[in-house]
Amino acid sequence: MSSTLKNLSDFSHLQVGNAENLKFAIVVSQWNAQITGALLNGAYKGLLDHGAKEENIELIEVPGSYELISGSDIALRNAELDAVITLGCVIQGETRHFDFICDAVANGIANVGIKYNKPVIFGVLTTDNEQQALDRAGGKHGNKGEEAAITAIQMALIHKNH
Repeated sequence: MSSTLKNLSDFSHLQVGNAENLKFAIVVSQWNAQITGALLNGAYKGLLDHGAKEENIELIEVPGSYELISGSDIALRNAELDAVITLGCVIQGETRHFDFICDAVANGIANVGIKYNKPVIFGVLTTDNEQQALDRAGGKHGNKGEEAAITAIQMALIHKNH
């Protein structure tokens, strides 16, 4: 697996762009709060580091990853938003619940983006165990929240320019 070899949050080779004039919503799951809180911190830092203004970042907390779908839909009722970042964490358990939730969340988030013709970024960890999630929420593999913020900036700029 390639992620075992590197920090996935290395953006040194990318032209990210300036987020100064962009508006974002971050929709974050309260479930697995230690992990989603770290993802939120990474996303927020990623936006600010690339010029986003605090007053242009809306935070919406939802109970779990499944609710990221409706949270994103609610956020995009604000037509001024340029992109939505969804942050969650689903950890494999002993039942097939994991498969159903991951599939539903991925498809639901994609459908919200299509519905509003706006970037809705999938920053949801889908891991086999808690350690893998921690490694991707500010641990040895970087921070998926920061990655989602960079993706949101890039996609919002593409959307604005086309």
